[in-house]
Amino acid sequence: MFNVPKTAGGHPRFVLGGLAVLIIGGAALAAVATARPAAAVRPSPAQDAAARPAVVAVEDLPQLAARLRESRFMGGVLVAQGDQVLFRQVYGEADHDTGAPLKLDTRFRLASVSKQFTAAAILKLQDRGVLDVRDPVCRWIRPCPEAWAPIRIHHLLSHTSGIPDLMARPGWGVRRVTPATLDELTEDSKRYPLQFAPGTKVRYNNAGFNLAAAVIEAASGQSYESFVQQELFGPVGMNRTGLGDAAGMARGYANLPGGLTAQDRANVSIIPGAGAAYSTLDDMLAWERALHHGRVLSAYSYAQMLADHAPAEAHERGRTKDRLWGYGLFTDAIGRRVSPALDVRQVFHTGSWSGFRNLVTWQPDSDITVVVLSNNYHQRDQVLLITQQAMAEALGRPIPMGMARASDRSGGPVEGDGAAVAGGGGA
Repeated sequence: MFNVPKTAGGHPRFVLGGLAVLIIGGAALAAVATARPAAAVRPSPAQDAAARPAVVAVEDLPQLAARLRESRFMGGVLVAQGDQVLFRQVYGEADHDTGAPLKLDTRFRLASVSKQFTAAAILKLQDRGVLDVRDPVCRWIRPCPEAWAPIRIHHLLSHTSGIPDLMARPGWGVRRVTPATLDELTEDSKRYPLQFAPGTKVRYNNAGFNLAAAVIEAASGQSYESFVQQELFGPVGMNRTGLGDAAGMARGYANLPGGLTAQDRANVSIIPGAGAAYSTLDDMLAWERALHHGRVLSAYSYAQMLADHAPAEAHERGRTKDRLWGYGLFTDAIGRRVSPALDVRQVFHTGSWSGFRNLVTWQPDSDITVVVLSNNYHQRDQVLLITQQAMAEALGRPIPMGMARASDRSGGPVEGDGAAVAGGGGA
């Protein structure tokens, strides 16, 4: 699937004008303007799960390699152009107490990077004619609060539902560490009044993606976990990806006054559809290649996933700047947050939870994927800077040396970063 160089060593408002380079061919643009296709895309498991070459270290981006060797970064970095791996390396320890090093195939918690799997699962059900993102949520979640009558599945996936997020509710500190089932989380969400009328505002929302996972269960007749394993991870060949806990997973850490401190209370049971997945560098590359090259969704559903669903008022207020709020993905020139700025559009999502900090991004014009997975919660800026240094070198652009001053940034903050609290934070 991936080529290794010989030098390998150690109702949506579809604003698609700016997304043409992101959509696969002109058919996708036409599909958004017309009815959805009757037939769904059926990826070939044999094609997507083809045997990969051995996972070996690759350092064909010399400037990135030199900077990472000099840094105190904890985690893994993978860069690819198309199927060609340009860089694959890990740094630091998977377990500080035992001294066990990170490996090239170590599993990391993805946190909110997981949201795109939930969105893709909904859209796959749409491709099969089981549901439509325009469906009322109350068609699938019953009994349903009267206040939810205007909410569509679309609102859950686009952070526009008005349902209060987990972290915006009383008792978040207790909820964060208390195990819960998806049904319990759904019932919990029903207790709170809406913060705004659905579709009128955009507010980053983990609860909406948990509810989307509940819709998937109701519509498919399967558990959320079994559906994404059977319909997404398996066909794409993501054999080291799953939900919850697994052997060989890195331990998450935080930089606290007492030093590097393990953050063991992950409790991903409260973010099943919003941030419960774990994966590896190469599995995430496999996902990016399949998703963005038509092997997961129809052109119509893929276009919906990347379109901008933020209300016009949100853009007018400047809250979202130039960011496009897709389903489980954002599109923005996030390189404007570093210096010198890298002003190219990227399709991305961040993730932070219980000692992990991640960013997976794809540059459509040059088909460059960068995956940075860190098991140190307090390396947010470093993770962003590394992704942009990797992207810049792969593009042949000047290498960013640091973060831009706040006054110099033309883009807003990276959504999904969450609150900077030890062991917690946003998915």
